[in-house]
Amino acid sequence: MSGFHIDRELVAFGEHVRAWRMVLGLTAQQVCERADISRQTLRKIENGELSVSFSNVAQVLRALGQLNAVVDSVDPLNSEIGRLRAGAIRKRRAR
Repeated sequence: MSGFHIDRELVAFGEHVRAWRMVLGLTAQQVCERADISRQTLRKIENGELSVSFSNVAQVLRALGQLNAVVDSVDPLNSEIGRLRAGAIRKRRAR
């Protein structure tokens, strides 16, 4: 999608990741060790940079105990419209 910018959302996401780390009282080094990533990669995630792999983001979310919450948040069956249209999920793939 050319022209669609998600910079603001990525920065907010990174700020939330950092906030979870702070709320849990974890240092950057502790999160890096738990997620098996470098400090530079965590810095990129917390700054909302696009160059980080989805796998690394998922590892950090797991290290913060938030991966299941994020996965659940995108489950269409957790929304009213998703439950109403559940048949469409099972009938065919979205294109």
